[in-house]
Amino acid sequence: MADLRPVRRWVSPGPGEGFADIARRALPDLPEAEAVGRLQSWNLHVFLRAPAPPGSPRAGNPVLPSDVIFVEPPLPA
Repeated sequence: MADLRPVRRWVSPGPGEGFADIARRALPDLPEAEAVGRLQSWNLHVFLRAPAPPGSPRAGNPVLPSDVIFVEPPLPA
């Protein structure tokens, strides 16, 4: 039997949600700016995504509804 490892906590974004929306929902005990910074540092695969073209419905928001957004730092090895 294989040993199961803990899973890193994550959420799926709601329609139109950005980092600030997810921060308020997933990290409500932190000041918003700090929570957003943590989410961005734990989700570089989203934060560093190329921006949407001007006029796009998601312009200014790199988060897609299909993204996995981690709400805790990487787990130790």
